[in-house]
Amino acid sequence: MPGQGPDPRRPLNGLSDARAFFHTNAVPLYFISPTPFNLLGTDQWVRNFFYLNYFDSFEGVHPRVFVPRRRDQRDFTSMKDVCNHLLCDPETLEFIADRGPGGKACFVMCDEQTHALADQAGLQVMHPPPELLRRLDSKTVMTRLADEAGVPSVPHVMGRAGSYEELMALAQGAGLGDDLVIQDAYGDAGSGTFFVRGERDWDLCGADLVRQPEVKVMKRIRNVEVCLEGVVTRHGTVIGPAMTSLVGYPELTPGRGSWCGNDIWREVLPPAQTHTAREMVRKLGDIMGREGYRGYFEVDLLHDLDSDELYLGEVNPRLSGASPMTNLTTEAYADMPLFLFHLLEYMDVEYELDIAEVNSRWERGYGEDEVWGQVVISETSPDIELFTSAPETGVWRLDEAGHISFARPANDWDSVIDESEAFFMRVAAPGDIRCEGAQLGVLVTRGHLQTADYQLTEHCRRWVNGIKAKFASTPLAPATPIVSRLVARA
Repeated sequence: MPGQGPDPRRPLNGLSDARAFFHTNAVPLYFISPTPFNLLGTDQWVRNFFYLNYFDSFEGVHPRVFVPRRRDQRDFTSMKDVCNHLLCDPETLEFIADRGPGGKACFVMCDEQTHALADQAGLQVMHPPPELLRRLDSKTVMTRLADEAGVPSVPHVMGRAGSYEELMALAQGAGLGDDLVIQDAYGDAGSGTFFVRGERDWDLCGADLVRQPEVKVMKRIRNVEVCLEGVVTRHGTVIGPAMTSLVGYPELTPGRGSWCGNDIWREVLPPAQTHTAREMVRKLGDIMGREGYRGYFEVDLLHDLDSDELYLGEVNPRLSGASPMTNLTTEAYADMPLFLFHLLEYMDVEYELDIAEVNSRWERGYGEDEVWGQVVISETSPDIELFTSAPETGVWRLDEAGHISFARPANDWDSVIDESEAFFMRVAAPGDIRCEGAQLGVLVTRGHLQTADYQLTEHCRRWVNGIKAKFASTPLAPATPIVSRLVARA
């Protein structure tokens, strides 16, 4: 009959069937996270897809975003805390129950408690078991697996650094010199990465490192971070496009090594290196699959600007802050967003896909004029104040004089026309605390945000300064509690 979806009794065969399957999906699917940032726009591809969030970025106007009315001030320490809070919230549980049984949920980060709470809410978690996620989230474990898969890392050594003297003994024994980069096993978005050249640098971070049973100590190289995302499926690893990362810009983040955005375009790497990078991601995905992993993951590669070599930086077995850029670009490939391959693994449906053919087509690429960038804007001032106003979510316009103005409401970046427009999704709202590291919001626009020598473009600076100027705050009353504000990246 006309209008009917794919026959659920037969396997889906190819991307056309998969797209039709999601357009007619009857299973309630939920992305539970502080904000909808990582998967914003997925609801355009997947029927019955909802965002269950804590921060009200859309002020109630997005038809697929649910935010409970009760938002007690909580001192969240992680994204998992926020998700677990939402899964205990009576309004959120009522929203889930109203949409019927058989629902499924996905997260950026989750743990054993998240799985238990989701099960109590009648939801199936669309991720591997927590113990496997925890194991593969370790930088030291993944470095060893990468070695086994034939994926090279920056010259390094792993061991315990209980003092500066122990660190130097480790480094000198491996011939790494005295200009070092140190990673703990479980830091994310740059929070567990430390740069040490001399005992003074060690004094700033040593208290964090001496508690670690094992750290990864690397020779410091002059590099650019290139990231790609993939999905481990039953038919192989499908790989998204390459993009560069924005890291440590003082206009965007107080963290010296912290991720704060991405640039994505066709020529991130030359064709030969693009193939090498994709092969590295494929090998990593395949060995993760051997370990029992299924689903979405992100890889940071380090492009050595002196030797031109590509090295493994780290693997994040989950969605990441780069996911919006990946899914935005794979939409332009006229197939379907990369995240839908993850969903297929958890949708209780048999399917057949030629992953090698998909990867070959995506490596060739479409839309060579497609250039996008995103910045995550965090508060960089050490002052503590209370927000009194904040720019609204939607499309903003930048004029030739460098002034920005609100152009129109929007639920995502789909209607952004050119570099004169940007989609801004706010995180901080009036009544929230303005403090160092608090995330103000995310801005997505067409065009490069970094120059060829990896500085922020003047165009990017104008956008960032313009958005920041739209926030207003007042000094904090002495008795006001300080509450953590988190978004987006893992």
